[in-house]
Order: sequence, then structure tokens, then C-alpha cells
Amino acid sequence: MAVVVNMPRLSDTMEEGTVAAWLKKVGDKIEEGDILAEIETDKATMEFESFNEGTLLHIGVQEGETTKVDELLAIIGEEGEDISGLLNGGGSADATPATESKEEETSEAAPSEASAPAAELPEGVIVVTMPRLSDTMEEGTVATWLKKVGDTVEEGDILAEIETDKATMEFESFQSGTLLEIGLQEGESAKVDSLLAIIGPAGTDVSGVADNFGAAPAAAPAKAEAPKADAPKKEAPKAAAPKQAAAPTPTAVPEGGRVFVSPLAKKMAEEKGFNIADIPGSGEGGRVIKRDVENFTPKAAAPAAAAGAPTASVVGEESFEEIKNSNMRKAIAKNLAKSKFTAPHYYLNVEFNMDNAIAFRKEVNAVPDTKVSFNDIVVKACAMALKQHPQVNSQWFDDKMKLNHHVHIGVAVAVEDGLVVPVVKFADEQKLTNIGAAVKDFAIKAKSKKLSLEEMEGSTFTISNLGMFGIDSFTSIINQPNSAILSVGAIVQKPVVKDGEIVVGNTMKLCLAADHRTVDGATGAQFLQTLKGFIENPISMLL
Repeated sequence: MAVVVNMPRLSDTMEEGTVAAWLKKVGDKIEEGDILAEIETDKATMEFESFNEGTLLHIGVQEGETTKVDELLAIIGEEGEDISGLLNGGGSADATPATESKEEETSEAAPSEASAPAAELPEGVIVVTMPRLSDTMEEGTVATWLKKVGDTVEEGDILAEIETDKATMEFESFQSGTLLEIGLQEGESAKVDSLLAIIGPAGTDVSGVADNFGAAPAAAPAKAEAPKADAPKKEAPKAAAPKQAAAPTPTAVPEGGRVFVSPLAKKMAEEKGFNIADIPGSGEGGRVIKRDVENFTPKAAAPAAAAGAPTASVVGEESFEEIKNSNMRKAIAKNLAKSKFTAPHYYLNVEFNMDNAIAFRKEVNAVPDTKVSFNDIVVKACAMALKQHPQVNSQWFDDKMKLNHHVHIGVAVAVEDGLVVPVVKFADEQKLTNIGAAVKDFAIKAKSKKLSLEEMEGSTFTISNLGMFGIDSFTSIINQPNSAILSVGAIVQKPVVKDGEIVVGNTMKLCLAADHRTVDGATGAQFLQTLKGFIENPISMLL
């Protein structure tokens, strides 16, 4: 009997999941323990094992698509088994297709995702859809294609780099063949399960597949022939084939047209001060690539136009650039807004004397092969202070408050599209040098998007440091479910009063943002007093 496999809850905060990759396809034999798919949660991409044996009869969530926890993910049963009742009933074997809304949803979704394209697919042709690479991913952006139309693709080859709401990830091909069609150009975005590419035998005509993918269910093959004739005309401005014929010769972008450009070419153009729209593209589909930027010479007419400007009444030109929100940026916005408007924040500001910390760090770094930063000192000091004030090391949940007896410090690290928070675990028990090495390693991994789920989960307190950017003081939004976050500013040299005299001193401002549901004001103040003792006398952390 067929078994419905639902989207699993792979983390305590997971509400929905995204299929990053299917490791099995419809018709494959499944053994208990086989990896069915890679599921992206709100924290990481994890392998999902099958707890059933049989044949994979149906995939309910395509790669790149997202669905809620406990929604239909797949159906496993005996080969050839009728599962129409499960599909129409939304996962219940006994359900009948009586509910109009359910029947309507199924008739719209199922044929467009599986039946419609499958019915018209030439032999050996596979449609690759936008994968769900994280549980919160709703759409993906093609950052870079590593294959082009006509290239031979082997199973395991990297097809493209896909930007999700959390990171830019490599997307592997699970099929072998020739890349026949690219559905999204670099820089373009699409919903999960939208057409990404088509792979099949070389020379196969797939124009009809691309034209009809995702369309309303086709009534009959005879009617499906008509759109095929018109489709190439509609797609001609975007399709790769017409532009490939002119590929050797750079093609100028029509005024007001969209510019397709590789990430490297875009970066080079920005560095040289070129307007990317002025550069003719010689890449596939008229895309601007590296050699186009290298060979581009700005038109001499530009200064002449500028020279004529005084004759006009307008002395300036309004301009702007629209940048689509990345998936990571959308996730950050959602999480921070939730924290800001659900947790009653309050802020405590302090200023510490850093003279002793500066001297301490200088002595420690004088030891060969030793490197400790001020941020490492703050992490260690916070960890030791939190052991004495577990209320600040707590976490708020709707039905309970958790007082943590272990100290895991989350350290905010800026990346290109936002920030991530790797975690230094058991920070109170670690040496300063170990903390420094861990934070440095996290920063390197964050920049290359190699942080694992385990390295980013479990924080009980968070530190955000902008001192290296010259920021004196700032406030942060709590990283839920934690109860507090510490904002660390720059060390500033300024006049201070010492023993009744004004002398030059070094100070650092810190701001504790705390959740009033778990941390009272007096508790937060006492924590900062303890922290002051450790930071202003760092030798005490070694005793």
C-alpha cells in the first residue's frame, strides 16, 4: 500500500522546508535508509532518509520549491500502484475527490509539475526545475551558469550557482546528457519548481517543452501543437539560439533592454567605471562577459555630450538602480522584524576603560604564534559573566523560559548579502587563543559560504562588534530565541579623569539589548558590572 511522505521537521524552529535536491527520481526503487532528498531548513541543508521501502511513485515538491512542515513531499508504494486517491485527497488514502478546492488545486499543480511536461517530453529529455535549497526559500536567482547550451553534462557536474535566501550554493546535475535549454539567464529569479534547464540527447528539439512548461494542463496533443508554432516567435528576444548565431560579434543592447552580464564582467565594469549597458555582449545570448569589458573603449562622444550640457536648462540627471532583494536578505528582514516587534527590547549603555586590556593583549600577542583580538577578549569575558548571571543566558519560548547552564556565544559575521551567526560553544571553558582561532575560522567559512548547520545553531547569547569599522556605539536587535545581545563599539582615545586629573585614556562603549520578558533591568545592570570587572582587568579571566 502506498505511503505518503510528508515534509519533515528537521529543526526545532522549522516551519517549512525546501527541497534542495532530489537524490531519487520517480520510478526509482527505495530502500529503508536511502537518502531521498536534501532538505533546506531555516538553519542548514540536511539529508532526509526514507523510512519506507518501495518505488518512488510521486514527487510533490520539486527541487527549489518550499512547503510547510507535514505537507505532501512524496509518495512511495508498489510499482504501478494507483495513487490518484492520495493525490486528490491531499495525502489521505481514503479521501475522495469531492472537495472542489482540493480537486482544483491538484488539477492545476500536478499536471504542470509532472504530468503535462512528462506527456510531451521527447525520449531521454529531463526538465530541471529551480530547486528548493533552503526551507525558507521561495524563489532562487541564478548567480552563474557553469555550463552553456550545447555542453555535455555528466551526473554530478555543477550546473549553476543558485542564490537562495541564505547563501549562494552550487547546484549539481543529477542527470547526464547535453544541456539543451537554459530557462533563466544569470541574474534572473524564479519561483521554486520553475523551469531552470532542460537536459537530453544532443540535437533534440525541446522548444515545445520549454514553451509549455508550467502552463495550464494541455487538453490534447493536437491542441498542444499550435502554441509550438508561435512560441519560438515569442521567445526569440530571450532565447539563446538566435543570439548564438551572432555570438562571435558583440551585440549592442537595445535601448531600454535588459542587460545580461556575468558576475566577473559586472565587477570589472564597476572597477573601471564603465556603464555595463554601453558594452556590447559577445557571450551566449548576448551576455556581457570578461573579454567584452577588457576590449571595451568608452565612446569619445560622451565628453562632447557633456560639453553641450550648459546649453540645456537641466544641469543634472536623475538616476537609480533597482536591486532585487536576495533570499538571504528577505530571511534576515523577516527574522529581525519578528524579533523587534515581539520582544520588548530595552537598552543599557556602558563605557569601559580599556587601558589594561590593551596592555594585556600586547603581552599575550608577544608570545610566538599567538594572536588574540579585543573581540576575543570580549567573547571570553561575556562567557564568564554569563555563568554568574544565567538569567541573561536564557531563552524565551511561548510556553516556557529556558535557563542555560552552558554558554554558547554567537558571533555576528557580516557577509556580502547580510550576516550569519556562527557559535563558539562552551566559550567559558575555552582559552582565549582557542576562541580567537575559532572566530577566525568561522569568518573565513562565512565569506566562502561553507558554514555548516552545526556551526550556526545553539547560541545562548550573541555579540555584534562594529568597532573595526570605527563605530563608537550602536544598538542591535536580539537574535531570538536568545534573551540578549551585546553591541561592541570601537576603542577610542579620549580625555578621562583618573585620580582627580585629566589624562589620556582608552575607552570602549558597549550596549546590552535585553528582552524584558526574561531579563529585568537590574539583572542586566548586574551582568554589565561583572563584565566590566573582567574586561577592565582581563588577567582575572586567567585566575
